Amino acid sequence: MTIDVDSLLAIDVHTHAEIGRGGEDGMRPEWREGAARYFRESGLPTVDDVAAYYRERNMAAVVFTVDAETVTGRPAVPNEEIAEAAAANADVLIPFASVDPHKPDAADEARRLIRDHGVRGFKLHPNIQAFFPNDRAVYPLYEAIAEAGLPVLFHTGHSGIGAGLPGGGGIRLKYSNPMHVDDVAVDFPELTIVLAHPSFPWQDEAISVALHKPQVYIDLSGWSPKYFPEQLVRYANTLLADRVLFGSDYPMITPDRWLADFEQAPFKDEVRPKILKQNAARLLGLT
Repeated sequence: MTIDVDSLLAIDVHTHAEIGRGGEDGMRPEWREGAARYFRESGLPTVDDVAAYYRERNMAAVVFTVDAETVTGRPAVPNEEIAEAAAANADVLIPFASVDPHKPDAADEARRLIRDHGVRGFKLHPNIQAFFPNDRAVYPLYEAIAEAGLPVLFHTGHSGIGAGLPGGGGIRLKYSNPMHVDDVAVDFPELTIVLAHPSFPWQDEAISVALHKPQVYIDLSGWSPKYFPEQLVRYANTLLADRVLFGSDYPMITPDRWLADFEQAPFKDEVRPKILKQNAARLLGLT
């Protein structure tokens, strides 16, 4: 059982398993409550829920958790659980892993997950995990990912997690400037990088990094397309047409809402199929 790209409506490169089968939820309760208010969502899907949801919509999805146990003191949804469910739902799920970059065995853990569990990429969230992407202490983790030829997806820009809480719930926005990822792209030219989200307030920086570094992609998750910055749409329609990806940020934003608003956004007809699945299929090695 494999993903039949030709039959799919779209490939969503950014979805979350929010809760584990054993009740694991790596997010602090106040962050969870704040995110529900910010995104106006209340669902906490397991990875099995994600599979059923996307199969019903004839879409495939990259699914992951965020391991920030050093910061939160809470274990995340197990990467092994995500990989196991993805293997059982290989027609719709592509498993990414998340490794806490503060853990001393992060690189070894990444190698183990690649070798033993078949993960297809990695998700890092500098805001929640509280690290600068260009911190040299994290470089062994990138080396492990790069040597396997897998992509790494970085949260960039504003964080809906912590928004509206006193002190932003302790989450610092400074970590998510895409220019910190530019250093990673220079030092690991063989590493495929995805800058997640319209990178407000650093959208121009994200576009510049992607224009300058050919292994850097941008995913469009976390925002409704009707709110995309004008320059993001302009470059998606032109110079970055082959490196912009559909992502919803489910369950924070549903693909139903995202796609409905995408229909009304000023993207060129010839670019839409690239954004919806062609670019992702190439990036993920599905074609």
